[in-house]
Amino acid sequence: MIEIKCPVPRLLIPIDGSKHSMQAIEFAGYLGASLSKNLAGISLLRVLTGRYMSQRIPYIDFRAEIMKLSDSFKKFKEEHIERNIKPELDEGEKILKDLGIKVDIGKFISEGDPAHEIVRIAEDEDFSTIIMARRGLSELMEFVLGSVTSKVVHSARRQTVYIVGRKILKDKSCPIPKILIPVDGSSYSMKGVEHAACLTADLKPYISKITLLRVINLALYEKRLREGIDSDEEAVKILDEAKSLFLYAGVPETLITTKVRVGNPSEEILAESEENDYNLVVLGRKGRTAIKDLILGGVSTTVLHRSKNQTVAIVSSE
Repeated sequence: MIEIKCPVPRLLIPIDGSKHSMQAIEFAGYLGASLSKNLAGISLLRVLTGRYMSQRIPYIDFRAEIMKLSDSFKKFKEEHIERNIKPELDEGEKILKDLGIKVDIGKFISEGDPAHEIVRIAEDEDFSTIIMARRGLSELMEFVLGSVTSKVVHSARRQTVYIVGRKILKDKSCPIPKILIPVDGSSYSMKGVEHAACLTADLKPYISKITLLRVINLALYEKRLREGIDSDEEAVKILDEAKSLFLYAGVPETLITTKVRVGNPSEEILAESEENDYNLVVLGRKGRTAIKDLILGGVSTTVLHRSKNQTVAIVSSE
């Protein structure tokens, strides 16, 4: 049985001044406004990086440790924060308030590796959810370049990470009326179901469609048949279990659709997502490292990288 409570009570929004991060602020504002009294807190985070600072003071040619102690460096950093960083945070705060956020809006400024700082602050300040923008890099390029988004997804053990898509439904009532939840019967995917069920329970007056999707992996179909496993029967059982969590959360059965597709899991999830124009795809996270996901082709990772339009929520198994 699941405890019925809002799964996103405290939101952390990392920003970097780009148009991508502005989209994350907008999505968080619409989502937070729709959650209303169930939203406990929301904060903006701006991380200063050594690379950014060094590019703007090229005349200083010292090691990082010396630069940090340098009076000129400190003065430059303080001026940069006052002139550029605080206005970005103030602008983000204004957007959130204009979208209907009633709770106090926190503003953090940190320095260091962005992914490390995002996860550290999320842990230290007990945020349940991180909302980030995507950059549009390929999966391979993100791995090679050390994408901040990818690092956060793989490092945030207790937080659910929302990666905001390009198509945001700008609706204060609810920005995610159509939700897709792929399930495979694992404990990881059921965590995704629990998250979606609790979220939907808070937003049910505004939800129009919830689809529970089971993809039968065609590559394993004959092998499992030889092992005496009826994949079709198994799919029905998995979907019924997932549906029961929504019903327990008080979600009307009329909102819930169950569907079975056959093929490559990631390809079928992406196809379903695009064909029916969902606003949110909810996936469980298995906790593998980025390199293992790249080599093994993790379904969640593949969907995350290729689902450009929809917002994708990667739900922590913890």
